[in-house]
Amino acid sequence: MLSLSVTAHLALLRAAEARAHLARGRRLDRLRSASGQATAEYALVLLGAAAIALLLAAWAVKSGKVGQLFDAVFGNLISDAK
Repeated sequence: MLSLSVTAHLALLRAAEARAHLARGRRLDRLRSASGQATAEYALVLLGAAAIALLLAAWAVKSGKVGQLFDAVFGNLISDAK
């Protein structure tokens, strides 16, 4: 009777260990499959920010705002220096 009980107990322990091993493997697989996702998201955000910056710069140059800004800055510097 005791040997049957020990055998059953060992079988249950092995089954639980195998199930835990499979669950751990699934968690690792999920982590591995998403490992480059943050890098890709970061790259997309940088591309979006660069596109907006280029559009803003193109608008500023086309409208003459950049020249006005430099004129105002240098005008203030020259008037302060006098």
